[in-house]
Amino acid sequence: YQALMATEGVELQFKDDAVQAIAETASYVNTKAENIGARRLHTIMSSLLEDILFDAPDTAEEHIVIDGNFVRNTLNDTVQDEDLRKFIL
Repeated sequence: YQALMATEGVELQFKDDAVQAIAETASYVNTKAENIGARRLHTIMSSLLEDILFDAPDTAEEHIVIDGNFVRNTLNDTVQDEDLRKFIL
């Protein structure tokens, strides 16, 4: 995703707490839905970055930092509502 954003002139940075939150979310969804292991990361990342990727060509931002709060706030409603269909491949 960092390389993909770089093609739009945007540097995407993941803080350590973001990586931890992404891993925890993937693990949680795997326990509540079908356990597809590490492949779950693809759907988590797609959901997490959907708006950022869509807006990348038009953004004025040159540096975007993803932290744990962003991950939790972006994915929390879906995970808490157990609307896990969004994370199914």
